[in-house]
Amino acid sequence: MSDRSADDLLRDAQQVSPVLAERLVAWQHQEGRHHLPWQKVRDPYRVWLSEIMLQQTQVSTVLGYFDRFLARFPDVAALAAAPQDEVLALWAGLGYYSRARNLHRCAQAVVAEHGGVFPSTAVLLQTLPGIGPSTASAIASFCFNERISIMDGNVKRVLGRVLAWGEDLSVKAHERALWAAAQQVLPARAEDMPAYTQGLMDLGATLCTPRKPACLTCPWSDLCLGRREGDPERFPVKGRKLVRGERESWLPWLEWQSQVWLEQMPETGVWGGLWTLPLLESDAALHALWGPALAERAEAQPRSKHVLTHLDWWLNPRRLVLSDAQEAALLAETLQAREPSGRWVPLADLANWGLPAPIKRWLVG
Repeated sequence: MSDRSADDLLRDAQQVSPVLAERLVAWQHQEGRHHLPWQKVRDPYRVWLSEIMLQQTQVSTVLGYFDRFLARFPDVAALAAAPQDEVLALWAGLGYYSRARNLHRCAQAVVAEHGGVFPSTAVLLQTLPGIGPSTASAIASFCFNERISIMDGNVKRVLGRVLAWGEDLSVKAHERALWAAAQQVLPARAEDMPAYTQGLMDLGATLCTPRKPACLTCPWSDLCLGRREGDPERFPVKGRKLVRGERESWLPWLEWQSQVWLEQMPETGVWGGLWTLPLLESDAALHALWGPALAERAEAQPRSKHVLTHLDWWLNPRRLVLSDAQEAALLAETLQAREPSGRWVPLADLANWGLPAPIKRWLVG
């Protein structure tokens, strides 16, 4: 099914609508997932929180974080009122920390601009920090029955296969064409939108997986154009490949009177806004920081590889427990001249600080 246009895609979508939606809603009621905590109530705060956490993160990982967030921030007003460092501390380990910063900004905007009530349409939801079109659509369809399709990775795969859309989805025009087709196959009844939207997610997570899709048990098996072509796994197509980089840092791990020296990362970039051991570009820079005498006393810790989506980051911690007040003062002065945010933090308080996952493993365990 090569050389299809966006018009061809829309026509094929119209031919299978409304059968696709009817079958998916029935399948979700009988076979879909119903145990997830954000499914139990149609609360936009919980749906929004789950959608942000689930970006680039598996459900099994999110479950624990979701419960801890709700225990500390039971509603959007509580989240808005919290210090950002406390939000980042609870987020530590989930990665993609810009999500946490935008989560906090969004909560503040909901309180300040909407009286603590989330807008009820996808268009208005997208005006809030950190809420893109697919997240806005999820909240609007789950909580307010808006007839609008989400378009996350699972949905691109499921709809790309059933409609055999073979164009490169890294091209925005091709992605928009698939999203337009997704709008064609929505349920006719608005009240079916929550089950339909959840069904799309469930189908992609359980049956229509990236490799070896379970086509025989799929409710769309006989309608799927990708299966009819004999190779559903080749859909969707995403041509742009991520180029991975490599980075190496040396970290002075300084302790003084049951305190550790930490610095806050810039708001943008990797570990944005989190607190970390100082990051130096070379072993020579580390030796220059503390000089030959202290370097001899420093204990080398195991080299660690921190794997990010776009980067393999090698971390070389060197631990030095200081016993002299003058040494501690001179090192603190030198480090603070380099990075003014640096400070001594009590080891006993580290659980309340936003630490990147590897730093938290070293310092907290």
